[in-house]
Amino acid sequence: MVALACEITAWAQMLAYTTHPARRWEPKRLRLRLFSLPAQTARHARRTVLHLPGHAPWAGLVCEGLDRLRALAVPG
Repeated sequence: MVALACEITAWAQMLAYTTHPARRWEPKRLRLRLFSLPAQTARHARRTVLHLPGHAPWAGLVCEGLDRLRALAVPG
């Protein structure tokens, strides 16, 4: 499980942050800056919405990474 989590983190980091220095951050820095943001998930109009606080210093980076991952082509 730990190895799978490390692989998913590495791939997401490589695909989501292609031009940002966050691409090379160590797991500890990712955990402290991105993974520890307080967020809530909600369902609205048959969609799942992630609510991030606007005042969080790294919320924009998380949104940018999620948008870039969402824009990738689906295989098949």
